[in-house]
Amino acid sequence: SHQPWGPYCFYAGLDVICYELVYLRYWLRFRFFFCSKPRGISAARQLETRRKLQRWADKQFKKSNLGTAIKANPLGGSSHAKGIVLEKVGVESKQPNSAIRKCVRVQLIKNGKKVAAFVPWDGSLNFIDENDEVLIAGFGRKGKSKGDIPGVRFKVVKVANVGLWALFRGKKEKPRS
Repeated sequence: SHQPWGPYCFYAGLDVICYELVYLRYWLRFRFFFCSKPRGISAARQLETRRKLQRWADKQFKKSNLGTAIKANPLGGSSHAKGIVLEKVGVESKQPNSAIRKCVRVQLIKNGKKVAAFVPWDGSLNFIDENDEVLIAGFGRKGKSKGDIPGVRFKVVKVANVGLWALFRGKKEKPRS
C-alpha cells in the first residue's frame, strides 16, 4: 500500500515513469488552471489593475479616497471652523443620565451649515451671547457624538477670539462689542 505520488516507479515499455513526476505535472497543471491570479513575466500590469479595483472593497480606503466623507463633514475636512451663534439650546442627555447639556446652534461662516456645539464647563454658557462669533472643534471621536449628548459632534473652543477656558478661569475678559 504505497502512495501514488511516492517515489515508487515502475517499468512501462521503454520508459521508466515515476509516479512522483506524474503527480507533480498534474498538480502544476491544475494549480495554474484553477488559480485566477495572473502569473508570468508580463503579469505586472494585470496585477496592478486588479489591485486598484480590489482596493475599493476596503472600507477605510473607500472612505478616505471617495471624497464623500469630506463633503458630508460640516467642517469640510478642517479641524476647526468659525461660526455665528444662532441660539442657546439645552440638549437632554441620554439614559441612564438625567441632565440638560448646554449647547449652542452655530451657523458656520465658510459654508452656511448649521450645527449644534457643546459648551464645556459649568456656567460657560453665560459667556456666550447670540450673534457672537465662536470657534468650534470636533469632539475627537472622528465625527461621532460624545458621551450622553445625542447629535452633538462639536464643542466651543473660543468666543470672540478669546479662549473659553481662559474666560471660565477668569484669566481673560470677553471684549466689549
